[in-house]
Amino acid sequence: MSSYQSDLAYAKEQDLQDPLKEYRNRFYMPTQKNGEEHIYLCGNSLGLQPKKVKENIDIELEDWKKYGVEGHIHARNPWLPYHEFLTETMAEVVGAKPEEVVVMNTLTVNLHLMLVSFYRPVGARVKVIIEADAFPSDKFAVESQMEMHGIDPAEALIQLKPRAGSHCLELEDILNTIKDTGEELALVMLGNTNYYTGQYFDMPTITKAGHAVGAKVGFDCAHGAGNQDLQLHDSGADFAVWCSYKYLNSGPGSLGGCFVHERHRDNGELIRFKGWWGHNKETRFQMRDDFQHIHGAEGWQLSNPPILSMASVKASLDIFKEVGIKNLRKKADHLTAYMEYLLHNMESADIEIITPSDPLQRGSQLSIYVKNADKDLFKKITEQGVIADWREPGVIRVAPTALYNSYADVWNFVDILKSNI
Repeated sequence: MSSYQSDLAYAKEQDLQDPLKEYRNRFYMPTQKNGEEHIYLCGNSLGLQPKKVKENIDIELEDWKKYGVEGHIHARNPWLPYHEFLTETMAEVVGAKPEEVVVMNTLTVNLHLMLVSFYRPVGARVKVIIEADAFPSDKFAVESQMEMHGIDPAEALIQLKPRAGSHCLELEDILNTIKDTGEELALVMLGNTNYYTGQYFDMPTITKAGHAVGAKVGFDCAHGAGNQDLQLHDSGADFAVWCSYKYLNSGPGSLGGCFVHERHRDNGELIRFKGWWGHNKETRFQMRDDFQHIHGAEGWQLSNPPILSMASVKASLDIFKEVGIKNLRKKADHLTAYMEYLLHNMESADIEIITPSDPLQRGSQLSIYVKNADKDLFKKITEQGVIADWREPGVIRVAPTALYNSYADVWNFVDILKSNI
């Protein structure tokens, strides 16, 4: 961090030298009433729109108009296999084999589908470990799955909490909880990146510990996909789920993704909810055959996919394919560390960065804790053109996103923040 400089000229020079600077022009940047661009640091909540999205969707609208139902076969991008057009690049983004990945449904739907298969309480093995401050949807999904099995979450849901005086979890505490729960543990289910603190968890180590006591392990990668180099296959996790509208820029409420490790590829004994799009492609349209799951993650599909949403996903993934997740992560590490440097230089007693400083324990997001939990600071920076977000009870989340944010964005944000403290 000592190599950074705090003047705007330094930020502008870094932008000139940025090998990814041209990708900013591939996105629409929201503008203020005066016509100036917002400082958009909210890609961890909703990514910006790639300019190619409209063209992609228009192609499908034209083919629907031209072909009607025959677009499933004759469209320029035939609709029957459309989800397969996304698989290879999505697998590269999350670090998996293509047969381990499928784009389908939305995040919490996919989480429920995974829990049906991988949360199988038997005898005393009924407990689940989750973050106490997990995203509410994750907690709700796990609780409802427990209740479906007749298990009381108050008794069986173990919620990991930080040590006194800390905002983040210690890996040691996670591993000790797994070990201590032992044969009572059915599942470890963590957000691989915590939505509130921005803390990134060591997935391979946690997975190894869970498997050592006989439990399954899964991760919600909503804040990791398109942000970190996840390497899901190498993590050994049994499953993972994510959305595509944050760092993956696919549009509000767009499709999610799902990873199922290849060791489960041919396990026909896994319980799953079934739908015809997960059935053998060779006999799918014969209608009357018994269910034969597609091997790999595709076998968890339920329904034929929404093409217009997938066209939007494809527009963003095409950019990721060009850039490569490792190149994105390289810039993101530098950009986030630069923001951290500028925030520390403020030497303000009113704010605290609660995201870990170690780049291996975070992605692009920095969570700025406002010590008096006063939302007025957030309101002031919003009025001056910053788009970030506020998370109760007291955090401003900012995420300088490598695909479209600049060093000048970071400098201008910190300058605005400084002038309002």
